[in-house]
Amino acid sequence: MTEVTAVKIRPPRSQWWDVWDQFKTHKGALVGLAVFVTILVLIFLGPLVWKIDATFVDLKMRNKGFSMAHPLGTDQLGRDMLARLMVGGRVSLAVGITAMALAIVLGTFVGVLAGYFRRLENLLMRLTDLFLALPLLPLLLLMVTLFREPLSKAFGPETGIFLLIVTAIGATSWMQTARIVRGEVLAVKEREFVLAARSIGTPSRRMITRHILPNVMSPIMVSATLGIASAIITESALSFLGLGFPPDFPTWGRLLFDAVDQIRLFPSRVIMPGVAISLVVLSVNYIGDGLRDALDPRIRGR
Repeated sequence: MTEVTAVKIRPPRSQWWDVWDQFKTHKGALVGLAVFVTILVLIFLGPLVWKIDATFVDLKMRNKGFSMAHPLGTDQLGRDMLARLMVGGRVSLAVGITAMALAIVLGTFVGVLAGYFRRLENLLMRLTDLFLALPLLPLLLLMVTLFREPLSKAFGPETGIFLLIVTAIGATSWMQTARIVRGEVLAVKEREFVLAARSIGTPSRRMITRHILPNVMSPIMVSATLGIASAIITESALSFLGLGFPPDFPTWGRLLFDAVDQIRLFPSRVIMPGVAISLVVLSVNYIGDGLRDALDPRIRGR
């Protein structure tokens, strides 16, 4: 009787480990990820340690420099700058992530329909070209001017402006994603496994959800990371122009707007939110660059 040696069969290696291995080879992406995670920890966990109210006005302490009581100083109303930077970061990142999610959903929906259904391609792509031809900033200013008061009355100043800015940025930022997804769908739908699924009568809805979308997730995820940076910059621009959140509701763009009048006397008030915005945008862009390389199976493993 022969002895049968039990061989321990390892479970198949997940492709996400391969993605992570490739991502780790991109030094800039690793640094960007470390910076981005550090910023997230500071703005979301920092207020649990630094419990000063960001909206508390103390006129006796206005325009103070760096000190133990106020490590980043105070503004013209005596409000703590460190607390305002952390709360402002929460709002700016919330706007960026939510607006990015809206833009990705719209862009993916339009791109998949345009790429998969030939009869819809011309209509949807001409609609995309129309939105691309519109000047972004004047369109945003028009939307904010028209809908600011109605939404503020319906949902309150903070929630109403948040919904308005997120919707405005998301509705004007989906076009690049749509064009990228359309190109990927046009390539994927001619591959052998899609033609085989079509030959056995797979319906279009199941074809898209089971075969098309999983194979175009790579450019979608890369577009999502870059969309966060774009949305944060757009929100900061609106707040800097005075068309963003109310004065007592800090964002990084609002901090820049409040400090620009006194930039010669107190340059640090402009530098600090500006550096915060720059670090987030740069780190997210590097993360997107690393994801683009890691999610591309043609160069994975090099």
